[in-house]
Amino acid sequence: MQPLKRFERQVLTNYLIGSFVAVFGVGSLFIFETLTFSPQERILLLGIMAGSVTLMFSLEYTIYRRHVRSLYIVFQSKQPTADELTIAFQTTHRFPVLTMQRILGPHFLGLSLPSSTLTAFAIYRGWLDMPYYLIGLACFGAILVAILHALIEFFLTYRVTEPMLLELTKRSQAAGYGDIVLKKQHMVSLRQKMLISTLVIGVFPILLFVLASAVQLTENESLQSYWSWATLILIVILCLATFCSLLLYENIKKPILALQEGVAQIESGHLNTISNPYSDEFAHLIGGFNLMVEGIEGRDLENERLLNSLFTLFAATLDARDPYTAGHSLRVAEYSVEIARAADLPDEQIELLRKSALLHDIGKIGIRDAVLLKEGRLTEEEFDEIKRHPVIGVHILSQVDLPETLQPILPGVKYHHERYDGKGYPEGLTGDAIPLFGRIMAIADAYDAMTSDRPYRKGMPAEQALSILEEGSGTQWDATFTKLFLDLKRRNLTTAS
Repeated sequence: MQPLKRFERQVLTNYLIGSFVAVFGVGSLFIFETLTFSPQERILLLGIMAGSVTLMFSLEYTIYRRHVRSLYIVFQSKQPTADELTIAFQTTHRFPVLTMQRILGPHFLGLSLPSSTLTAFAIYRGWLDMPYYLIGLACFGAILVAILHALIEFFLTYRVTEPMLLELTKRSQAAGYGDIVLKKQHMVSLRQKMLISTLVIGVFPILLFVLASAVQLTENESLQSYWSWATLILIVILCLATFCSLLLYENIKKPILALQEGVAQIESGHLNTISNPYSDEFAHLIGGFNLMVEGIEGRDLENERLLNSLFTLFAATLDARDPYTAGHSLRVAEYSVEIARAADLPDEQIELLRKSALLHDIGKIGIRDAVLLKEGRLTEEEFDEIKRHPVIGVHILSQVDLPETLQPILPGVKYHHERYDGKGYPEGLTGDAIPLFGRIMAIADAYDAMTSDRPYRKGMPAEQALSILEEGSGTQWDATFTKLFLDLKRRNLTTAS
């Protein structure tokens, strides 16, 4: 309960500050310094104000208790539910707006209406010597004071809600509910804050002056012409204040939107700096954002270099186990990338394909040397053991706990020995059921195997290997990717000759 007690103490402090400035400062000054009263009339007016203020405080307290009810539910419960925490969080976010509502309603119903009624009764009974006309002006003045009071507390309350929001978030996380997501309808936009505050700051003093002057001119014959002049001045000032407020908001909104767009770009994986034509505090803010982006780019580049080095190292380590297949993984990766580029695959996908091809034979680490390095023809049992290497490879990589961005490399490792007609391994998949990386790497792997030297045979000429690929197009290998590879290689052979 300690955070809630601290919250309520701060709310009470804000209320006293706002009341002192608006009601007892501006309001009392307006009444007693603008008008002339006898000592008895002053005492009577003070009594009317005291009674009305007491009623106003009672109404405000009743509404306040309703506003903080959701907070009491959370802090009085040993294990609040997720819904209770969410309602309390949303209520706390809206507390500045609720505070304005709590002040404006009771100010009208508890202060302006009763005090106006009692003052009119006092005039009727002859206890006060003043025209009824002043009661209307006083009501209007009371509304202005209430608006000023509400605005002061509106901004003071924002400072109070921040610790409470952090406390509710901490309780939600401790209960296992995670962060509480705030819905858009519970937010107060910067534009609303600026428009309200600028209008009050710009218009309130003029309105107060106009009312004070109107009170002084109550007995003057030129009162009607005064009001015509005052109304015109107020309209002009209101228009200027609104226009200036919107201009100021637009000036602030532009860099904020740029920062929001920059953050959204980062979330989508695109690191872009923001142009910085600003000469105020936003220049430092956007400059800091750009430094952050550059730091992330440098870190990602370093991580990418390290990752590429690790993939190359794994491929070289595997190839070093069998000196007769040295460079096989690198060449398969190169051929796979050539096919992918000819097929106009996205750059991100091509890079994943390259990584997958570098590790496509990593499962051979789990094959016995007597089988893997055997120079003669393999027995059926030995070939069955060799055929296990795609599954072993995926198992090895699964133990590494690859990040989600690298998960797409697994299908290429597992399915690069599948055949288009379903006679491959490990699962006998057919056609397009074979993952994309598997279909591309099967062509690259077969071509390198046919053109590379082995202890028991010499690699065949490139054209012969291409002819075999052409014969197996549509049966052993994907026809579309096979044709792309054939066209690419034969064009290179023609250029070379």
